[in-house]
Amino acid sequence: MSYTLVQVALGGAIGASLRYLTGRAAFHLMGPGFPWGTIAVNILGSFLMGVLVVVLAEKGGTRLAPFLTVGALGGFTTFSSFSLDVMTIYERGEVNLALLYAAASVVLSLLAIAVGLSSARWIWS
Repeated sequence: MSYTLVQVALGGAIGASLRYLTGRAAFHLMGPGFPWGTIAVNILGSFLMGVLVVVLAEKGGTRLAPFLTVGALGGFTTFSSFSLDVMTIYERGEVNLALLYAAASVVLSLLAIAVGLSSARWIWS
């Protein structure tokens, strides 16, 4: 097993555990009715992804990137990776492509979950 894969797996376990704990804490603090935990991890994860990308590049810590970005933050929220992808495309000067990617990701993901829900409900009905 490669060292990078071990980094991603360990980081993912940590990130997923933190996501779960954040969701539970948000539920206890805010109550049901709105996914406060999900929005909290999406915003915090995106912020941390921005900070980490700069810090790792500036301080030469790219060897930790698989553990911290793909693993820990990926396990915490894949939204942070999505946010990084959008900003990377945007910073390359491809504003329209960044907007298209963001819109397509959201719309197609919502469509996909709707189709998945309908398909599964149809199969098991």
